[in-house]
Amino acid sequence: MTGTPRRAKRLSWPGRRPSRAVFVVVAFLVSTGVARAEVTRVAIATRADVGGTGYEKIVGTIYFAVDPKDPHNRLVVDLDKAPLNGAGRVEFSSDLYILRPKAPRGNGAALVDVLNRGRKMVLDGFNRGVVSPDPAGDSDLGDGFLMRFGYTLVWVGWEFDIPDQPMGMRLHAPIAMEQGKRITGVVQAAWTASAAATEFVVTDLAMYDASDPDGPDSALVTCTTMLANMCEGVQRDKWRVKGHTVMLDTGFEPGKTYRVSYRAENPPVAGLGFVAVRDTTAWLKRQPDAFAPLQYAYAFGSSQSGRFLRSFLYEGFNTDERNRQVFDAVIAHIAGASRLRLNERWATPVSLGAYNATAFPFADASLRDPVSGAQEGLLDNPRMGAHAPKVFYTNTSVEYWGLARVAALVHTSPDGTADLALPDNVRVYFIAGTQHSPSRFPAAITNGQQADNPVDYWWTMRALLLAMHKWVKEGAAPPPSRYPRLQDHTLVPASALSFPAIREVASPPRGPEAGLRVANPYLPPVQGMGGGAAGRPLPLWVPAVDEDGNERAGIRLPDVAVPLATYTGWNFRRPAIGAPGELAPLLGSSIPFAATRAARETAKDPRRSIEERYRSLDEYLAQVEQAFDALVKSGFLIYDDRPRILQRAEDNWDLMVVGR
Repeated sequence: MTGTPRRAKRLSWPGRRPSRAVFVVVAFLVSTGVARAEVTRVAIATRADVGGTGYEKIVGTIYFAVDPKDPHNRLVVDLDKAPLNGAGRVEFSSDLYILRPKAPRGNGAALVDVLNRGRKMVLDGFNRGVVSPDPAGDSDLGDGFLMRFGYTLVWVGWEFDIPDQPMGMRLHAPIAMEQGKRITGVVQAAWTASAAATEFVVTDLAMYDASDPDGPDSALVTCTTMLANMCEGVQRDKWRVKGHTVMLDTGFEPGKTYRVSYRAENPPVAGLGFVAVRDTTAWLKRQPDAFAPLQYAYAFGSSQSGRFLRSFLYEGFNTDERNRQVFDAVIAHIAGASRLRLNERWATPVSLGAYNATAFPFADASLRDPVSGAQEGLLDNPRMGAHAPKVFYTNTSVEYWGLARVAALVHTSPDGTADLALPDNVRVYFIAGTQHSPSRFPAAITNGQQADNPVDYWWTMRALLLAMHKWVKEGAAPPPSRYPRLQDHTLVPASALSFPAIREVASPPRGPEAGLRVANPYLPPVQGMGGGAAGRPLPLWVPAVDEDGNERAGIRLPDVAVPLATYTGWNFRRPAIGAPGELAPLLGSSIPFAATRAARETAKDPRRSIEERYRSLDEYLAQVEQAFDALVKSGFLIYDDRPRILQRAEDNWDLMVVGR
């Protein structure tokens, strides 16, 4: 129903073709494999123009050699157990993909899109429309937003365990060994079944096949929830594991959680994923003649890769081997307060399990943890040094409600009892009434009891990216942080949330589990627990809502500020997939208002109907325009996106009022 936006403007492709001399120099430096920093060479498989966009793509493999004795590399777990070359360095490689503007039309900034399970994210997100992961022409780049503003886009493989998929990019990591012998250990993964079956392929353990499937380390247990500590073992003769596939004679039950463990061998040095991103960025930034003149480097990470960036910063990888800052700015999107368990033996970064990666510290400034007694900050610790970048944290409602993502801890004390003052280099933005990734429009029911949440936050992300660039390049302050706070009661305990009683809509959970702290290897153990008081419960504070159930604080897009529905960051699992009393991971809800007063009264809906709010479509659109203009003025939308946002509002009206 979206159609062609009214008053839509076509984005142009500015720029001129580079001189032949510039092209030849760049091609020579890359093709000859000149060693720069810790990058030893780049092997190019494809180099081609992308239609008439003024951009070209460079696809190939980037090779590294790092000194395991260098203090900047000693942070990498098991790097001292990787094979060495003749120069005493550890060699590895990654897939590389670059979209670069041909000189001289670039903006001088590289946007490093941290891959999410091997997939590119920024093209789909920032370039609205149909995009391709391997663009060949103008029509493959959506509306060309990123190209219009001249960003050099960079992707480098950092994850060793991504599934096979078209255009998937990975890290090719060495295997750790001890004195030339293979290493074995016990691996574990958990999942909640959504369908009845006798076999389950444990994709989280795809790189770790069972080396002794019938041995004493093999175990399968069932639990009531993902966080349950009290679990029941499955009789050993009732199940088997082959490779990383588990077979259960009695069948897996929808809604039930299972945990499998078994012995595997040959762990890769997974933490080199951080090094790959660090050294690729340092190489591009410090040796601009290799591809394009770059002055700045920004990182964008979404969900899993947002958690990657929080760990990248905390563990000290924003400083390269030559003690220089890597990223000038970072946007960690929909990561909540969680990090990523990558730099460890038997890592499973492909896992969705943020529930096993939320450890103190949660916030940026160094502060004393009242639970463990430790004192550290995500950006204020001995590993960071003086190289903290400018940071945007952007989160949706899901990251406040979601299992162990506890986004409130980014801006509250570790026990959730006080608001924190943010460092000058940090902004926190909460996009109210949105879910982890916007659903398609019109919304449909997938794994939740209600239709998914289609509120599209990417319009705001576009404005914030431009604000970040101006902050770095010109020193122009970005929009002030917007997020719910304890002091004004826009942040409340989940158990105290006052949500309207809507018939056939399950209320948000009363006193739901937020999850438990996990161990932090950089902090000392506390009273027999892991570092940072592992095992202690996390507090769950969520955004307060108005009489419609829409969230009061944060960036309220026109869908939420001028609503036709209630938009939430939670959605209960539908009965068909089991456990209907639990939240569906990463989903929000859209719960439409009744179209008329009569329909509202029949349904006993406490929320005013659409006809009681707006006398006509024109009145509704006028209010949407006012909300849009206010957000443009505040820096959270850009004026060029006005036609499509207004068109979406009109389409939504047609769906809610006319289409019923």
